[in-house]
Amino acid sequence: MTASALRAEALGARLPPLVVAAERVAATVMQGVHGRRRAGQGDAFWQFRPFLPGDIAARVDWRQSAKSDRLYIRETEWEAAQTVGLWRDASPSMDWRSTPGLPAKSDRAELLLLALASLLLRGGERVRLIGGAGRAHAGRTALEALAQLLSLPPTPASLPAADPGLPRHARAVLLGDFLSPLPEIQAAVAALAALPVRGHLVQILDPAEETLPYLGRVRFEGLEAEEPALVPRVEGVRDMYAERLRQHRAGVAAIAAAAGWRFLTHRTDHPPEQALLALWQALSPDRSST
Repeated sequence: MTASALRAEALGARLPPLVVAAERVAATVMQGVHGRRRAGQGDAFWQFRPFLPGDIAARVDWRQSAKSDRLYIRETEWEAAQTVGLWRDASPSMDWRSTPGLPAKSDRAELLLLALASLLLRGGERVRLIGGAGRAHAGRTALEALAQLLSLPPTPASLPAADPGLPRHARAVLLGDFLSPLPEIQAAVAALAALPVRGHLVQILDPAEETLPYLGRVRFEGLEAEEPALVPRVEGVRDMYAERLRQHRAGVAAIAAAAGWRFLTHRTDHPPEQALLALWQALSPDRSST
């Protein structure tokens, strides 16, 4: 059995726990959040609000208004579903973790992808895996189908290619470590932005990749055929490493900003709910603008 087949079999075996975990994370974030609810032209009731200057009298809900001395408008939910393309970095470097007690970056990326998909599907949006075959998915039952797609042997590219299956003006969420050279990141973002698609980059790093906590003589070996690097005294290069990482992150943030995208960061030793909430809030302006 090939390495890809073994990986697919292992991922498939943990699909139910992964889906359950994603639903749990999504449910935590959903507390106090009204999903995709926003005022618009729809049939589903959202809320009553006070009548304001400029409102049309025909929109007054007289039954609700009769209960008080104020006039109230009955607002409904917006029903125009939006397609959101999701992608996670499946390259070998994402399988790394610094300690057994931490999730691998790939595990956290897949958890966040499915948790975000759960929120979007609950809100009535359509979800598509960027680079995946088939149409966009909709409805609560689609989450397991997305999880099944994640179990297929992935394309080991560290950056996504432009996906012609994404409709114009869709949204995109890319999850990865984004440690590739800046010109490659810029090309990938530009290809999607040209569709045109607006989106968000979520950089997922292990804490050791941020702090370089090692001491003494250390041999670093890459996961993607890089040449090993022997550092005689790691603490002597820690400040330089931190500055290089800061500059790289600033470059990624600048690439995102130039395309009208947003850049977020997440560490695998932090709760996934924090990242999901930040991403959900970042998506809200995009979702309310359609």
